[in-house]
Amino acid sequence: MLKFYKVISVLLAVFLMSFAPLAQAQSPKVQTQVPGYYRYQLGQFEITALYDGAIELDTKLLKNTTAADLNRLLSRMFVGNPKMQTAVNAYLINTGSHLVLVDTGAAKLFGPSLGYVLQNMKTAGYEPSQVDTVVITHLHGDHMGGLNDASGQPLFSKATILVAQADNDFWLSQKVADGMPAKMQPYFKMARDSAAPYLASSQWKTFTNGSVLVPGIQAVKANGHTPGHTAYAVESEGQKLLIWGDLVHAHAVQFANPGVSIEFDIDQKQAIATRKSIMKAMAASRSLVAGMHLPFPGIGHVRADSKGSYSWVPIEFAPLAKTAGQ
Repeated sequence: MLKFYKVISVLLAVFLMSFAPLAQAQSPKVQTQVPGYYRYQLGQFEITALYDGAIELDTKLLKNTTAADLNRLLSRMFVGNPKMQTAVNAYLINTGSHLVLVDTGAAKLFGPSLGYVLQNMKTAGYEPSQVDTVVITHLHGDHMGGLNDASGQPLFSKATILVAQADNDFWLSQKVADGMPAKMQPYFKMARDSAAPYLASSQWKTFTNGSVLVPGIQAVKANGHTPGHTAYAVESEGQKLLIWGDLVHAHAVQFANPGVSIEFDIDQKQAIATRKSIMKAMAASRSLVAGMHLPFPGIGHVRADSKGSYSWVPIEFAPLAKTAGQ
């Protein structure tokens, strides 16, 4: 009987060994991420967040804080230090009557890790030729560099490009540029080069604070980061979303301490005042916000934690709600 069990054990081992290659086989790594878009239904409006990519910013760029406080806030949110990842987002709004793109991303102006708005827009089911309105939060290259292709030809041939008058007058002025430090000169050139084709075709238009750009989308003054930095209030059927542009660059730090600014802010004092004012209002109203440098898809709420201190509460992933007629 013992001999019988030994034979069975040997046969079983041989049988199992015959399957070992299958059990141990490994599939090649795919090494790609999911497509960079996310949809959200706001009343009758369809909001599509578009991911342009991410860059690493040096924490030394943050101002009006101490090293100890900075380290504490970054560590608290498990954010890298001295390099912190910062997303670049854009938002496509289908109102039913208009297809509006808010910012266009960086194209390849800042390296290969950015420049995916167009690719993700197409993956999301839209073509640039369908966009009838492009609104720009401000004329920094990572927000309007994607207006043109690599050869400088306009990508949004049928769209009106809308820019705040104050930013237009600042970034497109050779006189202003000439009075700025040499390190800022490339940013003025980026703005002029990106705008040039649309200026030539008369598609480039300016607006003032409070302007209704298309029904349901209104410009909101949010200056400080740049002279004409603008947020956009989006509303449909009583549901509201504020796309606030570059109000925040470092979510781990600037929600908890809105008094922290970043080197890119043209007017540091005004940028801080604007951030504090808008965060307070959004926390009180409990309205949705979206930000160009918040972790993708960059849509969520501002929660008041203590006096002058807030937290970022991102939305949860959810199926897209069906609207009437679908």
